[in-house]
Amino acid sequence: MYAIVETAGQQVAVKPGDRIVVNRMDTEVGAEVLLDRVLLVGGDTPVVGTPTVDGASVTARVVSHDRG
Repeated sequence: MYAIVETAGQQVAVKPGDRIVVNRMDTEVGAEVLLDRVLLVGGDTPVVGTPTVDGASVTARVVSHDRG
């Protein structure tokens, strides 16, 4: 299963276990973040949002805040 989420104006494809780089979030390192702007949920029967998929969300953990 995978999803395309929107965060800070970026669209990012994610799947379980992925590490992604997004624009800085105003959260502490180690905190969990709920990404609720899910545009598509893929799998055997993909679901495309209009503009988002109702009830879908992705939980992520902030690993670090990097520069550059």
